Order: sequence, then C-alpha cells, then structure tokens
Amino acid sequence: MNTRTIPLTITMIAFALSAVSGCTGSANSQDERTDTTQSGEIPMLSKQLEEKAAASVTRIPEDVRQTYAQAIETVRATGIEKSARQVGDTAIDAQLSGWDGKSVKLSDLWQEGPIVLMWYRGGWCPYCNIQLRAMQQSMDKIENAGAKLVILTPELPEKAKETAEANELNIVALHDKGSAVAQKYGLVFELPEAIVPAYRDKLKLPEYNGNDAMELPLAATYVIDKSGKITYAFLDADYKKRAEPADVIEAVKTAAQQ
Repeated sequence: MNTRTIPLTITMIAFALSAVSGCTGSANSQDERTDTTQSGEIPMLSKQLEEKAAASVTRIPEDVRQTYAQAIETVRATGIEKSARQVGDTAIDAQLSGWDGKSVKLSDLWQEGPIVLMWYRGGWCPYCNIQLRAMQQSMDKIENAGAKLVILTPELPEKAKETAEANELNIVALHDKGSAVAQKYGLVFELPEAIVPAYRDKLKLPEYNGNDAMELPLAATYVIDKSGKITYAFLDADYKKRAEPADVIEAVKTAAQQ
C-alpha cells in the first residue's frame, strides 16, 4: 500500500492562528497508558479511538474487518513508517491555502515558533473526526506550550469546510492538493486492491479528493521547531492510532526550549 508516490482564539486556518487571517523522539505506535484523562480534563484520545474501534465490531462483519486489518499490515510491511520523514530530518516547506482562501507558508509559521503539523485523511473517516475534536479541545494547551497547530488534508476545500461544520470545529484545514506535501514527507501509500472498492464506491474518495488516485497519506503528526527541524514524529500504518495530544504538548514544550 505504499508509493512515494490547521484559535490564538479558536479561529483556525488549519492551525490555531490569530496572526494570520495536522518530546523529542519518534512514536510509531501508541504507548500503553492508564485509563485516565489528560490533566484530569480532556479524555485521552487513545481511549476514544479504542471505543470507536470496539463499537465497529458489532456492526462490521468479521470478514470485512479482517480485510481491513490485513490492509493495515500490508501498509506496515512496506516500511513506510520508517521511510517517511523522521525526527532529526528537515521539514518540508510549502505554500498552502484553505477554503477561506487565505494562503500560508509553513516556514513563516515555524520561524515564529514550533508548529504541530498534522494530516487527517478526510471527513469520511470517523477516527479523523475524533482526532480533530480532540486536538481542538487541546488547543489552549498547545498554544500555551508555545506552538501553532497546522492541519493538512487531501480532501477538497469545500469538503474540509463540511468536515469542520459537521464536527462543530473552528478549523480551516489547509488543502494538500493531490497529497503533494505528504508525498514529499514520504507519507503517501496506495490503497491495497482489496479495499479499493470500498474507498472508491462507498466512501466516495474521488469526490472528496477531486481525483481518481486510490491513495492516502498516513494520519501523521509532526512537531517542527524554529529551525525547521522535526523534533517529534507520530507515524503509524494503523489509521485507528493517532498521536496523543498530551504527548504532542510535551513535544512542543521541548521544542520551544530549543
């Protein structure tokens, strides 16, 4: 399944940013944690994702679940988690815009301070929607730690707007057209043949992304410091696993001190 083929108020232009109007170390899987909340306030994202996955067991046939599980392992077997940009690598710069028409250059942001760069796959993905809501809930903590949140997505700007509205998010995600930036980070993979029909015909991926490419980016999260260096990377082939906000916040605190 591999080819190399974003409020300082809560106004987000794909990142918590009011000025312009998706820990050092790499995490390739979610660490084990106790069933608590972050700072006693925000439910842990991993717990929410696990509950969503458990609920799917009762409504998705076993054979279908096995097909998706195998697809995840197919992605992992390509080595994409290791071949994508890692901690210590130089971040990729890009000029992007969201559905509000505002343009943002990534390096202009990280030169002001650390950024959290996060991809979500699309509004059709329930795990992405859970993560987006969790990150918005964590925005104050991310900002207080010294960073801006930058969210990228391959879905069309109008679809990203629908995703924000459906989840009651104050987010304007930047459009990574054709996953061009994700490609440069080494995050893009081809969908395994067995699940292409579901993504193409049921989830309507071409309608969301505006092209017929049967590919997606990993739901990756990076922290990038002021020098443009990656200081934290969450890369997991399993789309049900996402960077824990508490870990991201700790990574931001470390990056802000460098």
